[in-house]
Amino acid sequence: MANGIKTALLLGLLSAVLLAIGELLGGANGLVIAFLLAAVMNFVSYWFSDKIVLRMYRAQPVGPEHPLYRMVERLTMRASLPMPKVYIIPEASPNAFATGRNPSHAAVAATEGILRVLTETELEGVIAHELAHVKHRDILISSVAATIAAAIMMTARMAHFAALFGGYGGRGDDRDRGNNPIALLAMIILAPLAAMLIQMAISRSREFAADAGGAAIAGNPYGLADALRKIDAASKQVPLDANPATAHMFIVKPFSGAGLTSLFSSHPPTEARIRALLGGI
Repeated sequence: MANGIKTALLLGLLSAVLLAIGELLGGANGLVIAFLLAAVMNFVSYWFSDKIVLRMYRAQPVGPEHPLYRMVERLTMRASLPMPKVYIIPEASPNAFATGRNPSHAAVAATEGILRVLTETELEGVIAHELAHVKHRDILISSVAATIAAAIMMTARMAHFAALFGGYGGRGDDRDRGNNPIALLAMIILAPLAAMLIQMAISRSREFAADAGGAAIAGNPYGLADALRKIDAASKQVPLDANPATAHMFIVKPFSGAGLTSLFSSHPPTEARIRALLGGI
């Protein structure tokens, strides 16, 4: 419950940043435009994001003849979920993700690399984690967060170009922030930064919840804990050529980052996740 409240508050804050940018740029009209932009982007994300990301990674569907399908089917029954579609991604880097707008229209995808690296128990932990994302509707939450953040970055970029070419005039009131070049500069720089930080915070909080949910579905936390260690180490040796916009979907961040970039990480540190998984034992 606390995690759900935290996520709702972060989503509200992300939406507030977008609306504030719209209001700063164009007053009431800008506020409406920002809202409509977010609504359109979320509509597209809700209905088409799963197809886009599966095509992006050249994912191939598999049926009951494949061991992964049978594993997903078994764990899906245990989780009391509808059977998702199952895909294999032709990549050597070990990783997996779930996508789809709701549990009735979900898909689970795993790379060829993860099938080679993990034992059956470890792979069960990974698939259970992805099914927990489906059960918690994290895919929808993450998609909403990602699209609002993208709308913020797009709006800030438009303001940047407008300012460069003298096309930004604010709201016509010299006392308004809209005619204040310092406020405009701060918005252009800080709004995308704030959007990314909030989006990543939402993603990290959902990962902890999916780890706990996955352990419950699998029946114990050990397989997932061991899998996280292996995937984290192997993905650093063989990183996945992933689009940063989809990094939050994978069970482990598909490319490494350290120092300042860790502030923008879509995943908590692997060791922190393992400690949380094993903490109650």
